[in-house]
Amino acid sequence: MATKRKDKSRVVLKTGEVQRKDGTYQFSWQDSQMKRRFVYARTLDDLREKEKRIQKDKCDGIKTEARYTTIDKLFDLWANMKRGLKNNTFENYKYMYNTFVRPVIGSKRISTLKKSDIKKYYNYLVDERNLKPSTIDNIHTVLHQVLQIAVDDDFIRNNPSDNVLRELKKAHCFQSEKRRALTKPEQELFLNFLKTHPVYEHWYPVFAVMIGTGLRVGEVTGLRWCDIDMESGMIDVNHTLVYYDHRTEGSKSGCYFNVNTTKTPASMRQVPMLGFVKEAFEHEKQKQEDLGLHCEVTIDGYTDFIFINRFGQAQHQATLNKAIRRIIRDCNDEQFLHSDEPDVLLPHFSCHSLRHTFTTRMCEAGVNIKVIQDALGHSDISTTLNIYADVTKEMKAEEFKGLDSYFKV
Repeated sequence: MATKRKDKSRVVLKTGEVQRKDGTYQFSWQDSQMKRRFVYARTLDDLREKEKRIQKDKCDGIKTEARYTTIDKLFDLWANMKRGLKNNTFENYKYMYNTFVRPVIGSKRISTLKKSDIKKYYNYLVDERNLKPSTIDNIHTVLHQVLQIAVDDDFIRNNPSDNVLRELKKAHCFQSEKRRALTKPEQELFLNFLKTHPVYEHWYPVFAVMIGTGLRVGEVTGLRWCDIDMESGMIDVNHTLVYYDHRTEGSKSGCYFNVNTTKTPASMRQVPMLGFVKEAFEHEKQKQEDLGLHCEVTIDGYTDFIFINRFGQAQHQATLNKAIRRIIRDCNDEQFLHSDEPDVLLPHFSCHSLRHTFTTRMCEAGVNIKVIQDALGHSDISTTLNIYADVTKEMKAEEFKGLDSYFKV
């Protein structure tokens, strides 16, 4: 009969249990890969609590490797498996992880990761790093997907990042910043200033096209002359131009352009030209002929871009937004020269605000919601409806302002 092993206190030890020379305890077992694993504890009671958790993990199908797997290792697995993302989006996700997650909690083992750890980490991003809600959204998108792999592969039972972002937004009273469209007077001031100002008139065509089509900035800058049909008055949106920092191994590093597919399949569309949009294209063509300008760049086989700079290179969003900031400054300065209290001033806005402006004018004109969705290239009509609801709310408030006199007795 085998002799039962005991510790120094004469307590019988179970299979796998050992008391070490320093008085601490060790438990060993084989995982599903037949690899021997070990856990340690100062007391036998603590060791047996750990054994219970190990046994529960076995019963629930949780893999032993989870005890040794870090968030960084899971991210590397996620990055190797991730497919279906545009390269610029993928590069942005990797940048977010490597900049904000890896240095802070990347080395943490997922087996010890709790919901409170994720909450504490997100609070750190808000309180100490002073990150904007949109940046934390991007970080959460990556981190949640990485931790979901751990759930799917039976490393952990639940995703500890579930609902944490929603709770964080409530706790910090985050308000999603709604993009403001230009009002009709602001739009008229903006376009008239561009038309008549000798320094900024060359910007009129590109911004007029943005306001009159609702195209995304990458769709506008990616337009080629062969994508527009002046006779039928149609614009064929079939690709987008992106400018970003390339970090992928095997590709040329640095910031440069690529041609991508449209944001979603619904973004592949044809948009009719309004009269002033057609005139803007004609104005751009005439200007380039007068100056002897022509496209000097080929990007992923695409060339003959409509909107180019003075060197014949493609325009990109940063340049356009910088131009808008200068236009706002000088336009408002000019308004103050004419009056101490101008009736209209240009607000702060960006290229994407012009897309929102187009949508607002469509809603104000009573255009069918499905037509608006198709023109904007929204894959989900709820996106269009949200904008429509905001616009109609503003219109209702404006209409009610004049009703008071009608109800007075």
